[in-house]
Amino acid sequence: MGKVESSIKSEILRLARREVRGAFFPLRREVRAMRLRLSGFSKNFALLDRVAKEKIRQDESKKLQLEASVEEVKASRFTPARIGNLRKKLGLSQRELAVLTGVTIGAIGLWEKGKFRPAMDKKAILVALRKLGKRDVRKLLAVRAGETAKQKPKQEKVKARKGKGRIRKPSLPKARRARRKA
Repeated sequence: MGKVESSIKSEILRLARREVRGAFFPLRREVRAMRLRLSGFSKNFALLDRVAKEKIRQDESKKLQLEASVEEVKASRFTPARIGNLRKKLGLSQRELAVLTGVTIGAIGLWEKGKFRPAMDKKAILVALRKLGKRDVRKLLAVRAGETAKQKPKQEKVKARKGKGRIRKPSLPKARRARRKA
């Protein structure tokens, strides 16, 4: 009786596996096709997400343009104290104000000391900054700081040579050395 039972069990097991394979393989193909479609959708979504973020950044930068009319610029009076007060009111450092106006930090310091006055185009930026709040100025600063970071070329680092502890000048070609001695 044991052999009959085991043969019946093995036959049932074989037929069950055959049925499972028959039902499973078509589903496997469908799952593979769905995974391919899903990966395509995720790639498209990533692309659309990137485009949307870029569009939002462009719209925000358009909103936060520093513009003032010529009449406003001519009518405005900027004393060194007013420039300093504007900077402090907006919560900016001299470096941040320099980034916004497109000048050096030294120029901002000289404006605040009264040594120099801002040119008309820089004065227009200061007039426009008066109209903005702290949040808008921070957003604009983030946009401008990102632009300046992209524009600056990376400087190559000079590696110090091991040995005597000093950096030697690069040697001149022989022809130039000969001319230099003569």
